Amino acid sequence: MKRKIFTLLVILMPALGMSQTATNCCTASATEAYAQNGNDKAFVASHPEPLPFVYKTATGKDIYYKTSDGKEAHAWEVAAAKKTPYYLIVVHEWWGLNDYIKQETEKLANELGANAIAIDLYDKQVATTREDASKIMQTVTTERATAIIKGVYSYVGTGAKIFTVGWCFGGGWSLQAALMAGTQLRGCAMYYGAPEKDVEKLKTLNADVIGFFGNKDKWPSPAMVDEFVENMKKANKKLIVNRYDATHGFANPSNPDFNKEATEDAHKKMISFFKERIK
Repeated sequence: MKRKIFTLLVILMPALGMSQTATNCCTASATEAYAQNGNDKAFVASHPEPLPFVYKTATGKDIYYKTSDGKEAHAWEVAAAKKTPYYLIVVHEWWGLNDYIKQETEKLANELGANAIAIDLYDKQVATTREDASKIMQTVTTERATAIIKGVYSYVGTGAKIFTVGWCFGGGWSLQAALMAGTQLRGCAMYYGAPEKDVEKLKTLNADVIGFFGNKDKWPSPAMVDEFVENMKKANKKLIVNRYDATHGFANPSNPDFNKEATEDAHKKMISFFKERIK
């Protein structure tokens, strides 16, 4: 009897090992793994706390919509002055959907002549301290974020033509939102953030990506950006990479290492990228 049990275990162990490996490799997405940087003291220290700021909008408004997980999602929408099928989906950085993001969303909507929606992956939580931002960022799950993103796509409808943009935490989610947009995608912009490493996923992209990265950054590092470039080549997808002699968060004006020249250059290139794809 003991010999039979031992034999059965020998047969089952490889299968059990494969099952465990599969579970481990899929428990955290690239964006969830990036969020764990909240435990890195250097990463936290690279995000100076934002100055108090209240934005007075001209046309922006809060919106709410249902999500597939049975919950409700919050976002902030700026409608274009003239009717258009183009929508820019904006993903906030690790502070959450604060007034700085609302200001940038309205600015981009006006520059592009498109509708713009800043989604809220923090479910109405807004951090004002690095400690809070670190904690909240790490609570975002792939399942909930996916439901929020797919929910906003249902909100804008199947006739919408979609662009995405995000910074830092939102940079990685901008790319993920682009992957979820399917054939409605027209372009994706990401400032730093977590590149997707799965080449098979990247093969499903239906539009070009433009990225802005700092050579002094660690999240992602230049080596991670190099890997992203190679993976996009393997996926046969177009990636326009812009690198600057700058640190993480170089486009954030509240950052002591804010790089005005790099930020202006990146913004100009991003707007041009989007406008070239608006027909």
